[in-house]
Amino acid sequence: MPGIQAKHLNAQYWINKHAAPDKHIMDKAAIISFNQKMLRENPYVNDPLAYPDSLSGDKLKAMIKQTSPRSSYPRFYPSGEAVTDEDWTKFIATLNNKAIAEFNPVTFGIAIKRSAMRTFPTNQRILNDGMDIDIDRFQESAVFPGEPVAILHSSADNKWWLVRNYNYTAWVEKTAIAKADRAKIRAFTKATKRLIVTGAKVFTTFVPDKPDISNQLLDMGVSLPLLSHKNFDNELYSQNTAYSHIVEFPTRDANGELVLKPALIAMARDVSTDYLAFTPTNLLQQAFKFLGERYGWGHDYNSRDCTGFLGDVFKTFGLIMPRNSSQQGKSDYAHFLRFAEGLAETEDTTALLSSLTLGDIIYLPGHVTLVIGNENGEPFMIHDVKGLAYMDEQDYVESTLNGVSVTPLTPLYLNADTRYIDRVYHIKRFGAAHENNRD
Repeated sequence: MPGIQAKHLNAQYWINKHAAPDKHIMDKAAIISFNQKMLRENPYVNDPLAYPDSLSGDKLKAMIKQTSPRSSYPRFYPSGEAVTDEDWTKFIATLNNKAIAEFNPVTFGIAIKRSAMRTFPTNQRILNDGMDIDIDRFQESAVFPGEPVAILHSSADNKWWLVRNYNYTAWVEKTAIAKADRAKIRAFTKATKRLIVTGAKVFTTFVPDKPDISNQLLDMGVSLPLLSHKNFDNELYSQNTAYSHIVEFPTRDANGELVLKPALIAMARDVSTDYLAFTPTNLLQQAFKFLGERYGWGHDYNSRDCTGFLGDVFKTFGLIMPRNSSQQGKSDYAHFLRFAEGLAETEDTTALLSSLTLGDIIYLPGHVTLVIGNENGEPFMIHDVKGLAYMDEQDYVESTLNGVSVTPLTPLYLNADTRYIDRVYHIKRFGAAHENNRD
């Protein structure tokens, strides 16, 4: 990558360059206020437990139509076979629209494991005409252990639910969700003592013959109730508890109902008993924990994409945001600069680029990046990115990154005629207002 040296791949290098690396970008009160406003005003974020007891048939049909549209572009199976009109008819039939009544009950549940959120209720991978095997067009996002969901509808084969978590609606396999009443789930999510996963990936401790709480994958930002050691007489699952955290873990009984069980997480794991302070140091350290992880479209591959990467980092500070880059970029929160035609069209592009600083979030169509610092007027960023294109002297070069990468901003191209900075339409900054804030 042009302009990248080994020093740029170390979070501490950028921490050392920052004037106040341990100053709060937002304190806890500001984060609580931010989340409350997000839930109150942002159309892409909601409390799933606040859903009504039922949805009208028209409302549910509209949600399914928006969640599960037939693509207007050619789509293909991994074998190279085209998805036919007959295939689309079968996919649409799985949506079970015939079962929609005038009024449809809403129930609730908790995710018991990391699971895919899908466009249609199927695990069939569907590719675009470029046959990029990494981009499954039916993959939308993911739910994570402990996340509450509203259950809105069932698939025709009764194996999938249409669910809404805090920032997305899609299809999830029923085996990934445990049903419970609203009050029980609310108590679980509102437990004040919690353990926050601050590593890229953490696993619960292995326990023989207990697969529902054993070696369970927990991604960065997962939050679970923390239990007191006093209730376990220093032993759990034939292991001394003195060297582990004990969390309340959601599991599913034979009837699909929620059963909360204690699970162990070793004290050596990268976890915290509180949300991290939202400081430049912590922001850099959290982001760099993903450096080199393979790109995962829609949280595919037990990984994450550009917005999934940022969302998981910001969850460790207790912040919630919309799921997709366009939803984030076009939403009116945080201090921002907005451009109609991209950075290159502004008169003070050079000055603006020089002013970009750690924590600024840059949006361009279909992508989002996090600024980690500025060196000699050049903004550097960390982002989860698929492709790589740049000009090498006079030659246009296309290559790949396909993972969480550190790059400078200005050398990058989207195609032979378009630079990244030509398409930037929004820059967000949390905390203090941007000096050049404008609409």
